[in-house]
Amino acid sequence: MKFQSSELPIGKPQTRRKTAPKLAPLVAITILFTIIPIYYPSLRYSSQKKISQVISSNSEDTILAVDHLDNDLEVNHPCTIEDVPTQPCNVPIKEEEKPEKLPEKDEESTKIMTKIDAPDKKVLPETRKKLDRHNQHARKKSGHHQRDFMVPKVILEKTDKKRPPRDGEVRSLPSEVSNSEYCDIFSGEWVKNPEGPYYTNDTCYAIQQHQNCLKFGRPDTDFLKWRWKPDACELPILDPVQFLELVRGKSLAFVGDSVARNHMQSLICLLSRVVYPEDISETQDENRRWIYKDYDFNISMFWAPYLVRTEKTDPNDVQQPFNLYLDEFDEFWTNQIQGFDYVIISAGHWFFRPTMFYLNHRLVGCLYCPQSTVSHVTSYFSYRRAFRTAFRAINSLKNYKGVTFLRTFAPSHFENGPWDKGGDCARTRPFKRNEKVLEDYNLEFYKIQLDELKIAQRVGRRTGLKFRLFDATQPMLLRPDGHPSKYGRWANPNVSVPNDCVHWCLPGPIDSWNDFLVELLKREVAD
Repeated sequence: MKFQSSELPIGKPQTRRKTAPKLAPLVAITILFTIIPIYYPSLRYSSQKKISQVISSNSEDTILAVDHLDNDLEVNHPCTIEDVPTQPCNVPIKEEEKPEKLPEKDEESTKIMTKIDAPDKKVLPETRKKLDRHNQHARKKSGHHQRDFMVPKVILEKTDKKRPPRDGEVRSLPSEVSNSEYCDIFSGEWVKNPEGPYYTNDTCYAIQQHQNCLKFGRPDTDFLKWRWKPDACELPILDPVQFLELVRGKSLAFVGDSVARNHMQSLICLLSRVVYPEDISETQDENRRWIYKDYDFNISMFWAPYLVRTEKTDPNDVQQPFNLYLDEFDEFWTNQIQGFDYVIISAGHWFFRPTMFYLNHRLVGCLYCPQSTVSHVTSYFSYRRAFRTAFRAINSLKNYKGVTFLRTFAPSHFENGPWDKGGDCARTRPFKRNEKVLEDYNLEFYKIQLDELKIAQRVGRRTGLKFRLFDATQPMLLRPDGHPSKYGRWANPNVSVPNDCVHWCLPGPIDSWNDFLVELLKREVAD
């Protein structure tokens, strides 16, 4: 910064008055306390720094300006944790902690997001007037002690409701990260398939209880009679013999949460028409491993709902927030995938749980925490950084030569209330493609995943690694009928349990994910 000539020391005077030695210290102190606040107002307002300033020293975080971090600043309610994490809940907070009342949202957005959304704010400081020796009188007229800068104004952005995106606009989003040489198998619609399903809860033992909709009395079965039909090509139903031959001598890893496990169990059930795998898991927790000995093919599940290093704030109380170290690898899975041929990575609904966020070993924010001294940010902040760190971890592996698939976010379908207020998914048929459009937080999560995949692909071209899009978002957006709802348990009038509109019935729509998988693996073999 250049100082104006009238504001700089003028150097050693040619004639020195006798009183100068006595006045010099006073003049120096006056200049010090006048000039410094003028040219360095940030010293005066250092307590108002945004999180983006706190973390600016993190080299990984400055590689691209795609964080939109300041747009994620938001005051949220504290929130209890359900057994099946879904979407934000609405818990009253203490009177002294309540934020300033905001304009009411429309009914539709209130159904989707039940948290308090603070409007984004932009701080625009007024331009300081330029002073030189020809307008010194301006300072005198305004008072000798008045500062030359103004207090920043707080400008609220317009809150006009935006037009929901059209289906074509959403479908154009993945164009930069998908392979244009092939048919887009993820753009299409659900069509009738009278031949389904291809297994039942009696023929497959891999179905978990809370996804066993037929066992617990779901009365309708029409949700089992649909298949995904791409617009420009055909997508064959998985042939288990063909699949096992395709992956002979290969290994496949699922990295993510319970929906990733849901996907893996669907694959095991589809292959069970030919052969059952042998469970060779070393533990009895969420991390599992199976092998198909006749085909030298193995499947592993790595439990990593946040993808990054995570700690419980209280090891004995899962109701307490988790600590997420958003710039640190989860070495449990990153150290074990190096020998795998294919890795499917995903994450989603856990990012709505109460969490504390760390960067460079420093607490920089939280989601649904009661502390008023911690900056409250949205789940978009942690979601973006978690995927960036996960992809950075994969690109840093020296011995990993496999193909990584990003399986995109699968939306939940709570209607007539949020998950903790009686929301349910009682539909019995798929949406038609023009009946439902991806929007709100589902759209934001989807866009974040595409952003981070694009970065990973660009880095991967230098490291020699392949990152592919496994775009499950649009097909699953159209399947509100495929969730367990209340049919993941026996009804108990004395126990209130939220309906499950996050996971997917087995058999059910999620079986189509393995139709996608076969086609994606065929393309890798062809390349």
